[in-house]
Amino acid sequence: MKSRESLIRLKRFQVEEKRRRLTQIESMIAEFDRMSGELDREIRAEEERAGISDPTHFAYPTYARAAAQRRDNLRRSSDELRGQLDDARAVFEEAFEELRKFELLDDRDQASREQATRDRGGEQQLARA
Repeated sequence: MKSRESLIRLKRFQVEEKRRRLTQIESMIAEFDRMSGELDREIRAEEERAGISDPTHFAYPTYARAAAQRRDNLRRSSDELRGQLDDARAVFEEAFEELRKFELLDDRDQASREQATRDRGGEQQLARA
């Protein structure tokens, strides 16, 4: 019994670890998206100040060009993280299902032990009678 309890604790720990990883990836995606949105606003503001919104124009603001590059990098990173999120979600769900199997097995065994105890108690009462 002790080994099964230890195994269940280990599985719970693994599920929580996977849940933390999901949360971490989701936070990173949200932060990258927020930063990308801020850069979009800064790019538009810089283009309005310069009066040039065509990135191929020779006088296009250098800051807007650099900010656009950074924004694009953040979007690519965010997209890559979304792929990792899908993978991490699948791993989490698999670990969760495995934990559920062990917990259900433990519950079933516990119910069987309780039933056996009740049955023995009933047999002892019959033997006394």
